[in-house]
Amino acid sequence: MNRLMQLAGAIGMLLAAQGQGPARPEVPESLKAPAGEELILLAHATGVQIYVCQAGADQKFGWVLKAPEAELTDSAGKKVVHHSAGPSWKHADGSEVKGKVIAKQDAPKPEAIPWLLLAAASHSGEGILSRVTSIQRIHTGGGLPPSANTCEESANGKESRSAYSADYYFYAPKH
Repeated sequence: MNRLMQLAGAIGMLLAAQGQGPARPEVPESLKAPAGEELILLAHATGVQIYVCQAGADQKFGWVLKAPEAELTDSAGKKVVHHSAGPSWKHADGSEVKGKVIAKQDAPKPEAIPWLLLAAASHSGEGILSRVTSIQRIHTGGGLPPSANTCEESANGKESRSAYSADYYFYAPKH
């Protein structure tokens, strides 16, 4: 997968040098970033989805997503973004974007968290992520909660960490 990311990064740099941004990924229509936006950052995430066992409004126990915790690397394998609760992404340059889910699609791989399209909800700091308006989470692997029968009253408050990986595409308005 890392080799694929390196190749994608090299192709993106070549296209950027020719005045074209990196190619957009093939995704279902509902997950496409708006047409007036360009891809400004592509990074691969490895980390965990943290779930907590708790009672819902119906008093039935279930695993609820608490937060993601992941490191995103560029095509050279360098850590560039930290992903955490919010959901938020903080770049090494100090810029940060928080997102809100606007579309969700089941992942093509079974046993993988859904693909998402998120819109920027807020920004802080100056840098690459301060321009971001849309974020895609695709090519997911893993990250699903434990099986439902492992969350009952005796496990109330228990946390579980599910390893996952994904590709994140960050978009900003064309200028």
